[in-house]
Amino acid sequence: MNRFGKGLLITALVVVVAMAFRVSWNALRDIANAIGADRTAATLYPFVVDGLMALALVATLVLIGNDRRFALKVLGTYTGASLVLNYVHGLVPALHGATVDWGRLADWDPANWALVLLATSLPVGSIYFGSDLVAKVLHHQPAPIPAPVANEDESTETAMKRSTADLPESTPPPTAPNLVRMPDPVAVGFLKPALPLKPVPAIGSAPVTSIGSTPKRTVAATSARPRAATGRVPSVARSPQPKRTQAQLLDAARAAMAGLPDAKVTAEGIRRAVHTSPANARMLRDTILAERAGTAVGTP
Repeated sequence: MNRFGKGLLITALVVVVAMAFRVSWNALRDIANAIGADRTAATLYPFVVDGLMALALVATLVLIGNDRRFALKVLGTYTGASLVLNYVHGLVPALHGATVDWGRLADWDPANWALVLLATSLPVGSIYFGSDLVAKVLHHQPAPIPAPVANEDESTETAMKRSTADLPESTPPPTAPNLVRMPDPVAVGFLKPALPLKPVPAIGSAPVTSIGSTPKRTVAATSARPRAATGRVPSVARSPQPKRTQAQLLDAARAAMAGLPDAKVTAEGIRRAVHTSPANARMLRDTILAERAGTAVGTP
């Protein structure tokens, strides 16, 4: 609905509420005169009852939770009280007229006492409930509006797609990789030891000393432990594609470059199509171009 339609709807609502208040105002004024109110008090009495109903309606639209339920209770109570008083005004012909003096609201005494108590308690209730509703509205903190989520529909659809299984059967559990233990490193004779070795003289022999500038002799560290075999290379470490011969590479390059002009036959294109090294790609390019040139020369 556009702005003009909303304005027209609100205007019609205000007009209907104003006419309904005028009808109820006549009955409530006569009831106030009947319970002993003066002319000014009787004129203001409808505003006390129906005015609090309007205040409770506004508070219902603003408040939330328990406060909103309290405003609804106040609105329902005063609406029922106004309905009862308007009903009594229609049943008692003595209350109709421009000037109504003090009188009875019902012939039966208990009913008259109950109606008088209801009519006289509504102004006091308006003071209490109206003040409470105004305080609740003033202290109400509206909830913050959440920020819009970008691509909310797309993210929801993606989450739904991810939650649906694509395969008719469940995915098998992952298998543990086959780990092969490598042999321990073997000490090599040419490695230098961490600490310098001193020659140990044999028993009964004289110690070896250096004379002049002659350096002392050192013995390289050797290991009596035999070198273990490296074992079989695991399948994970092997090349996934066997090595191809030159003839196989040439056949693959011919099939990839078939139908292309000579200008399109490049080493980079062959390397990408055949998945080989740049050197092999250049060799294959030269071979294919040479074959094409020989074929073109031999054609009559």
